[in-house]
Amino acid sequence: MSKWIWYHGDFEIYHAMKQNFDREERGMTWPAYWYTSNWNHNVYFKRDYEVTHKQTFIVHAKGKGYVKITNLGSDEHESKFPLDTKIESPIGHIRIQVFVSNMQGLPTVLVEGNQIFSDEEWVASNFLGSDVSVGTSKYFTHANQNPMKFEYSQRRLMASKIEIIDGGTLYDFGHDITAQTLFKFNNNFQQITLSYGESRTEALDVLGTYLKHTLKKEKDPLGQYYPETKTFVTKLRAFRYIYVPDVSNLKKIGQLSVNFEYVDFPQIGNFKSSDNELSQIWKIADRTLRLCSGVFFIDGVKRDRWVWAGDAYQCYFMNRYDFFDKEIVERTILGLRGELDIKQHLDTIVDYSLYWLISIELYYETFADKNFVNNIYQKMKRLMDYSLEQTNDLGFIYGRKGDWIYIDWADIDRNGTLCAEQMLLARALQSMVYISKLLGKDDTFYQKKYHDLRQNIDHYFWNATKHAYIDSYESGMKHVSRHANIFAILFGYVGQNRANEIVRSVLRNDRIEPIKTPYFKFWELEALAQIGKYKYVLDEIKSYWGGMLANGATTFWEQFDPTKQGSARYEMYDDKYGKSLCHAWGSSPIYLIGRYLVGLRPTAPGYGTYEINPQLKLLNDFDCTFPLSTSGDKVEMSVHEGTLNITATRPGGVLKLSDRKMTIPANETIELSINENNNWKVKK
Repeated sequence: MSKWIWYHGDFEIYHAMKQNFDREERGMTWPAYWYTSNWNHNVYFKRDYEVTHKQTFIVHAKGKGYVKITNLGSDEHESKFPLDTKIESPIGHIRIQVFVSNMQGLPTVLVEGNQIFSDEEWVASNFLGSDVSVGTSKYFTHANQNPMKFEYSQRRLMASKIEIIDGGTLYDFGHDITAQTLFKFNNNFQQITLSYGESRTEALDVLGTYLKHTLKKEKDPLGQYYPETKTFVTKLRAFRYIYVPDVSNLKKIGQLSVNFEYVDFPQIGNFKSSDNELSQIWKIADRTLRLCSGVFFIDGVKRDRWVWAGDAYQCYFMNRYDFFDKEIVERTILGLRGELDIKQHLDTIVDYSLYWLISIELYYETFADKNFVNNIYQKMKRLMDYSLEQTNDLGFIYGRKGDWIYIDWADIDRNGTLCAEQMLLARALQSMVYISKLLGKDDTFYQKKYHDLRQNIDHYFWNATKHAYIDSYESGMKHVSRHANIFAILFGYVGQNRANEIVRSVLRNDRIEPIKTPYFKFWELEALAQIGKYKYVLDEIKSYWGGMLANGATTFWEQFDPTKQGSARYEMYDDKYGKSLCHAWGSSPIYLIGRYLVGLRPTAPGYGTYEINPQLKLLNDFDCTFPLSTSGDKVEMSVHEGTLNITATRPGGVLKLSDRKMTIPANETIELSINENNNWKVKK
C-alpha cells in the first residue's frame, strides 16, 4: 500500500508549529513563547529496485520538483520526468529519486504503482549527512489527501441542556469538547455574542470569560459567515458551556449547534468496578485523555493547547492502558524534539528536556521498535550533551538564561541547584545508557556521569537529621519538599530502609506542603505504589480525583485544592479562569489502576512477556480490558463473587497471586476460585 512519505520528523515539526501557534485568549492569538524548529524545505527521496518487467507509476507531491531514474548498470544512464505524470520504468537495477522543494509547506511525496510505490523502505535526504528513513503515517495513504492537513473525525452535537439566565441563553454540552460553533440564522444575519466557558461561572461572566466572540458578518478573523446557507462557523475552540447574553428566545433568531472534532482512537482499555466512584473516576480520566489526544498529546483543551513535554510524558503511561496508539507517541516525541540541532530546552523547561530523554526508554519498553529508536538516537544524544553542557563541577545541572526550572507548581527552595532536577538528570543519564547499549553505542561517558552524579546527590542533598533530601544545599535553608523525595523512591535511588524514612518524614508528614497538582500527585502515588502502599494509593485516588467529581468535574483539572470553593476553584496564573478543567495530566488514574491495582506490567520490551499481579482485596468485584500490543492483542479480566477469569490473546503472560504464579495461556480462559486470603485454585 502506498503511503505519503516525508523527511523523518518533518511532518511532526510542521504540525507542532501549527498546534503551538493556535492558542487564543480574550480575542488575541498567542503563539508559543519558545524557539520553534523549522522543517526541511528542500529534500529528495530515493529507493533502489530490481525491475524484471516494465512498470508504470505516478509520483504525487506537495511542492515543486521532478523524478530521476538512474539505471545502475555499467552506463548509469539517467532520465528525468515531471511530477504527476505516468512514468514507465526501465528494466534492470534502477534507482528512483524524487526531488521536492516547498517554500510554504511540507515537501511530501506519494508514489503509486504495482511494484514501485512509496512506503517505509524509502530513504530521504536534506543534502546534509547520511540518508534517513522516511516518515509515514497510517492516516495518509491516498493521493487526494494532503499531509499538511490532519484529518479529524467530526460529529455534530446539540446542547444536552438549555437554560434561560439573566435574559440570555446558556447551552450546556455536558463536558468539555473541542469544536466549531455553528449558528444557522432563520432569516438575515444578526450580531450576537458567544461567551464560552469550561465552567458555568466562566460562561456567564461575559466581561471576564477567557473566550468570547461577537460575530461579524464580514471580515471576522475568528470565523466566517456563509450567506448561501445563512450559517456562521467559528474557529475551533474548547468549552463546555456557551452563553448568548441578552437573547432569551434564541430560537427566533436561529439554531446553535457545534461540530465536535476529535481523533477516533479505539476503545480498548476499560475498567468497571463494583465501586461506582472508582468506575466513574476511570470513565472521566479516559474522557480527559481522549480530549487531550489528537495529532499530539497536548496539555489541555482550552487554554494553551500546546505540546508540553512533561504533560506528554505522563500521557505515554496512560496510553498503555487505554488506546495503546503508537503513532501519537511517535508524533509527540518527534514534534517536541524538533530538528537535530538543539538551541533551547524543550518548552524552555530544563526538566522537560530530561523527561523527553527518559521517554525514549519508555517508548522502547512499550513498543519494542528498535528502528524508531535508532532513527532518533542522534537527536537524543544531542539533547543529552546539550543538557550536560550546563552542569557544574559536581555534575549538577542548572538553568541557562531564559531557562525554566519548573518541577511543579509548589513552594520549593530554588536557590542554587535543585535536588529534584539532579534526580531527573540522573534518570535521563540512565536512559541514555540503556538506549546506547540497545543500539550498540559506546555508553562509557554517560555511565561515569551517572555514577558520579548519584554519589554527589546523596552527599550534598541527603539530610540525615531531617531523614529526607533537601531542595538546595546552597541556600542553607535545608527546606524539604516532597518532589526530590518522590523521585528518589520512584527511580529506585534509595533502599527499603531509606524509602521508609522518606515515607514517614515526608510523604506521610502533614507538615510538609501537600502536592496540589495531578501532575505530581501521579509521581507521588506511583512512588508509594512501588513500595507496596496500594491501599493508600487507592484511598488517594478516591479522595483527590473523587474530590474533583464532588466539585462537579466532568473532565479532570490541571490543579485541585479541596479548600477552595466557588469561583476560586477556577483561578490560576493570576487569572480567575486560568485553570484548565480538562488537562492531560489529570488522567493518571488510568495508569495507576491498570499498572498497580490491576497489576499489569510488561516484563520484556513490547509486552514480549508480561505479568498481572492484582490487588484483589482492595478492588472487590471488577471487569477490565487492557491492550497488549499495537496489533489488537489484549487481556480481559474479571472478578465476581470469588471467581477470577482471565483471557489473553497473546502468550507470555504470568498471573501472580499470594506469591504463587501461573502461566496465562493464549486464547484460553482460566477460571480461578479465590478465597478471602487470596489463596486460589483452578476451576477450569
